[in-house]
Amino acid sequence: MFSQDFSNDWEGYFSYLDIADISQSEEKIYAAADNAIFTYDMNTNEIEKISTINGLSGETISAIHYSSNNELLIIGYQNGLMEIVFDDDDDVLTIIDIFEKPTISPENKIINHFNEYNDVVYISTDYGISVYDLNNLEFGDTYFIGDLGTQIKVKGTTIFNEELYAVSSDAGVRKALVANPNLIDYQQWETISNITNWSGIESIENRLFAIRSNRRLYEIVDDSFSVFQIYDFPPVDIRNVNDKLIVTTEKEVFIYNNTLLQIFNATVNEEYDPIFTSCTVTPSEDVFIGTTGELVDGKPGYGLLKTSFTNPLEYDSIHPESPLLNEVFSIEVYANQVWVVYGGHSISYGLTGANRKTGISHFKDEQWINTPYDTIAATITRPWNLSDVSVNPFNLDQTFVTSFYSGLIETNLELPVTIYNQDNSTIIPFAGSFHITPFSKYDEDGALWVLNSRVTLALNKFDDGVWTDYDLSDVIDSPGASFGFSDIAFAQDGTMFIGSYAHGVIGTSISGGTINDIRSLYSEEQNMPNQYVTSIAMDNRNQLWIGTFKGLRVLYNTSNFFSAPSLSANEIVILEDDVPKELLSQQIISGIAVDGSNNKWIATIGAGLFYFSPDGQQTIFHFTSDNSPLPSNNIIDIAIEDSDGTLYIGTDKGLLSFNPGGSAPTDSLEEAYVFPNPVRPEFNIDQDKVKIRGIAKNVNIKITDIEGNLVAEAETRTNTRYKGYNLEIDGGTAFWNGKNLSNNIVASGVYLVMLSDLETLETKVLKVMVVR
Repeated sequence: MFSQDFSNDWEGYFSYLDIADISQSEEKIYAAADNAIFTYDMNTNEIEKISTINGLSGETISAIHYSSNNELLIIGYQNGLMEIVFDDDDDVLTIIDIFEKPTISPENKIINHFNEYNDVVYISTDYGISVYDLNNLEFGDTYFIGDLGTQIKVKGTTIFNEELYAVSSDAGVRKALVANPNLIDYQQWETISNITNWSGIESIENRLFAIRSNRRLYEIVDDSFSVFQIYDFPPVDIRNVNDKLIVTTEKEVFIYNNTLLQIFNATVNEEYDPIFTSCTVTPSEDVFIGTTGELVDGKPGYGLLKTSFTNPLEYDSIHPESPLLNEVFSIEVYANQVWVVYGGHSISYGLTGANRKTGISHFKDEQWINTPYDTIAATITRPWNLSDVSVNPFNLDQTFVTSFYSGLIETNLELPVTIYNQDNSTIIPFAGSFHITPFSKYDEDGALWVLNSRVTLALNKFDDGVWTDYDLSDVIDSPGASFGFSDIAFAQDGTMFIGSYAHGVIGTSISGGTINDIRSLYSEEQNMPNQYVTSIAMDNRNQLWIGTFKGLRVLYNTSNFFSAPSLSANEIVILEDDVPKELLSQQIISGIAVDGSNNKWIATIGAGLFYFSPDGQQTIFHFTSDNSPLPSNNIIDIAIEDSDGTLYIGTDKGLLSFNPGGSAPTDSLEEAYVFPNPVRPEFNIDQDKVKIRGIAKNVNIKITDIEGNLVAEAETRTNTRYKGYNLEIDGGTAFWNGKNLSNNIVASGVYLVMLSDLETLETKVLKVMVVR
C-alpha cells in the first residue's frame, strides 16, 4: 500500500539524535533515527528529513539498507514492518508480510539486518531469515534454520565462497550453499559453531569475520574460529564498505583495509561521549559514525559524527534540528515558541522509571535549544523526572519546570538558575527531600500556581517573589491518598479549578492568602465517570471540560459551583446511526485544548486525537496513526498556539504540529489583513481558500465586487467553519473559497472585504485582487 504526503498541514519535530543504523549511496548518507530517517548530501551538505509526514509508519526502526542497483532505501522495524523509499518517487511502499505473519510471535519479528546479493535481500530476524526480491518487490522463502526447523535469532548474514553464513545470538553460526534451491529445509544448513551471543558477520576479499558480545573479533577459516582482535568494549556492528572492514564497538571504531591492516581508529572524547551504533566510510575517506545516548546518565546522542582519516578525533555533529527525545511527556506553547520535557510520572502519577534523567527542549526561531540533564544537574541536585513547564508571560526567557523529586526549577535563557523547595519556598517534601510537584500554571495577573502532591498544603502561589501555601485538606481525605494533580483552569469569575488524582475536580475561591470556598466534583452521584482527572480546560463560554481515566464530562455552569445545592457533570450524548451514545465513553482522556472558535481538541491514550465542534456534537477530525502522520495513538499532551491556531501534539513517539488554519480572535480590527493577495491563477482558491486574519470575536463580513454587488457574507455566530459555507469564520480567521452567492468561482477583479465588529461597531475595509 502507498502512504500519503501530509506536509501541507502537518509538521514533524522528531528527534534525530539517536541513530540506530546507517547506510549510504554514492551521494548521500542515510541515517535511521528512532522512528525517522534523515539524509546527508555529501556534495552539498544538505540535510533532508523523511518521517511520518512523508509517509513512514512512525514505528521504531531497527535496520536500514540502501540498494544502489535499485535506487531505493529499505527500512526495517522492530515490529517486523518493512518500508521502501524510492529515489524517484515520493510514495512509500509499506510491506506488512512479516508484521502480519500469524505463525511468528510479535517479539520475534524484529528486523536485525539486511544483506543484498544479486538483487535479493536476505533479511535477518529473531525468527530466522526471509528472502525479498528487489526486482519484483515480493517475498520469497523464509528459512527457519534452527534444530528441527525451529526459530532462532539471526543477527546477520553474509555471502562467502558461494555460501550463505548466518550468525545467531542463541544458536551459534550456520551456513548453506546460497545456490541451493531447498534452503527452506533446515537440514540443508550446517552448524559450524554452537557458541552463542554472536552479533554480526562479514566477508572481505577472501576472508571471513564475525563479532561476538565478548568483545572479540573472530576470523573463520575452514569453519574454525580464531580470535583476530580483542576490543575494550563490546562490538555492535560489522560491515564491508568500499573494500574496508569496519568494526564498531560501543566506544570505538576500527577500520581495516582489504589486507586486514588497521588504517583508522576513532574513539569518544571529552566533547562527544555517546555510544557508537554503526559506521560507514566514503571513497574519499570521510567517516560517519552513528551515535545514541544513555538515558540512565542523561547523555544525549549526537546524530551522526563526521570525521576523517586525517583527523580521526575531530568530529562534526550532523543531524536535523531536533529535540532531545521522542518520548514527550509535557509541552508548553506560548508566543510561537515550544517547550518540551520528557518525564515525568506515569498516567497514574507513579514515577516513570527510577530517576528518569532527561532534560528540556525549547523550540524558538525554527531552532531547537536543548538543555540536557547533565547541564541541569551541574546546578540543581537530582533534577529527576521533569514533568511540566510554565513560561512567564511577561518574560519569555524565564520558565519554571516542575519535577518529581527536586521541586520547582527556575531557568533563564534555558539554563537552570534556582531550585525552589522547602528551603526557600512553601513547597515542602512529602518525605525526606522528595518533592512531587507535577504541575504549575500562570494566572492572568502573572502569579504562578504550583501543585504539590502527598502533602496537606498542596497548593502554592508564587507572586512577585512572595510564596503562599493553601490547605486543601477540606476536600482531600489524607495527604497519602491525594497522590497527584494534573491540571489547573481559571474561570472568568476568578474560581480556580484543579484536576486531581483520586479526588476529581477541586474548585477553590481564593482572596489574598485565604481560601474562601472549596468544593470537589468526583463521585458517581455527581455523574463523574472516574475520580482520576487527567485534564481540564475552560472554554470560551466559561464551561469546564473534564477529562478522566474513563471518559469526558462537561460542567456547563461554573458560576454556581459553590452555591448549587448539588453538583453534577454532564456527559455529551451524540447520535451514532440514530442510536444515542456517550461521546468518548470509557476512553482515557490525556489532554483537552480549546481553540479560538471554541472547538475542542481531545487527546486520548489509545484512540488518537479528536477535534470537536464547540458543543461536541460534530466530529470535525479524528486523527490516528492510520490516517495521519501521528506515529502513535497514545497522545500524551497537546497545546495550542493561539495566534495561528496551530496545535502541538506530544506522543510517546514524537512531537508534531497540525495547523487547521484558524486563530484566536483579536480585540480590534486594526491588524486585520487578507492573504494571499493577489490571488494568482495557480492558487487553488476553492481548496486552499483566501484567509482573512486578525478579526474580532463577533464580526460581520461582507465581500463585494468593486461595484458594490454582494458576493459573500458571514457572521461569527452563524457561519462557523466546517459546515460548507462559501465564507466561514474560525475564531480570528475567516475562509473564503472564492465563490459567489450563485456558488460559482468569481471572475478576475478587485473585491472589497468589509469587516464590522458587532460589539464595538468598529469597521475596516480590505481589498483583495483575484486573477483567474
